[in-house]
Amino acid sequence: MPPRRRARYDEDAAPYGRRASSGMPVEEDGPYDESEGEDEDERRSERRDDRAAEPRRRRAALNAVSAGRLGLRYIADLTSKDTEGVTSVEPVENGWLVDVEVIEDRRIPSTGDMLSIYECQMDDEGNLMSYRRTRTYRRGTGAYGGGL
Repeated sequence: MPPRRRARYDEDAAPYGRRASSGMPVEEDGPYDESEGEDEDERRSERRDDRAAEPRRRRAALNAVSAGRLGLRYIADLTSKDTEGVTSVEPVENGWLVDVEVIEDRRIPSTGDMLSIYECQMDDEGNLMSYRRTRTYRRGTGAYGGGL
């Protein structure tokens, strides 16, 4: 059986009126209510004007960990393939270079999977500048194409 709901002291104060998040009744024409003559389109254009007047905030500079996570997310979104993980993160002159290992083709057994390394370059703010596939290989082969 569900627990009984306790009565609140202000339930009878305004049974059909509006309530604030605190549960207290709200006056119908409060200082923050919408004006009746204002149109939705006018409010949208005012908000747009307010955003345009504010300077665009810059994101904080990336560190290696956040650059790797962001690069992994970019490659996963762009290729729509499963990613294995980040293989390298390297700072470059104006940002970061991140290598991500991607499963190109799944095979049975999994040692036959085809993998690729994608390289993505990001600026200091984390915006993707470019990406490309640099290498494709079979799982289990070493860095230079030989066995382990």
